[in-house]
Amino acid sequence: MGALDGRVAIITGAGRGIGREHALLFASEGAKVVINDLGGAMDGTGDDRTPAQQVADEIKAAGGEAIANADNVGDWDGGKRMIDAAVEAFGDLHVLVNNAGILRDRVLVNMSEEEWDAVIHVHLKGHFVPARHAAAYWREQSKAGKDVKASIINTSSTSGLLGNPGQTNYGAAKAAIAAFSSIAATELSRYGVRSNTIAPAARTRLTEATPGLGDVIKAPEDAAKFDVWDPANISPLVAYLATENCPLTGKTFFVQGGRVAVMQGWSMGETIDKDDRWTVAELETEMKRFAG
Repeated sequence: MGALDGRVAIITGAGRGIGREHALLFASEGAKVVINDLGGAMDGTGDDRTPAQQVADEIKAAGGEAIANADNVGDWDGGKRMIDAAVEAFGDLHVLVNNAGILRDRVLVNMSEEEWDAVIHVHLKGHFVPARHAAAYWREQSKAGKDVKASIINTSSTSGLLGNPGQTNYGAAKAAIAAFSSIAATELSRYGVRSNTIAPAARTRLTEATPGLGDVIKAPEDAAKFDVWDPANISPLVAYLATENCPLTGKTFFVQGGRVAVMQGWSMGETIDKDDRWTVAELETEMKRFAG
């Protein structure tokens, strides 16, 4: 018995990297998987259906069930086709893993409008569109009396949750994804849908191109040593969050190697309060305590 027996999952950006590892583990745990990948370069350009088909073929060769899908995650109609493809091929949908992403790194003063728009489109809209159509599908099932136990797993990043220079576009999208997921969790619970977020740290095309990370994330020379940057380390947590009876929702988890940590959201810190309207002069004095 696999942990995901009978579950139907869509995994976006599953042709390479972390998404591919998700797909392989999901299939090995009994899930039927839709491998979504546009097949573009890491900056989002291009269109090569081969990576998604290769992963689907690999799963089928191992005795699993999978189909390839090349719809654009940020396209409204494409997102609907993705959901329909899962239902048509496997009869249902239980899990959506939003993983697809691109990079267009640039410091703010040099960033173009196109570089901003492209990253926000793929990451943020590319999470919204599949989730919106999947949520509508599950809502209709719930209204029809079905006991829905569905799961959305979204992909954020420490670049957004903690910040990283040179990535205002990517970081803004990734921070927004965590907020999106948390709000979706509260809205969709009535329909039996959970929504959680991961912030993975692993070796991928994107992280290898991230300023300051390239030399850090190399595989250890000693093959017997645990590789904390191996993208396969991320997938067991995603698979657990996808299981039918996982109780967690509205959470964001950092995951790297064998480490899983709950990320804490914005919270009130030190406060000043005079129970009346401040003057600018008063604030000039009192606000200095926040400068440390």
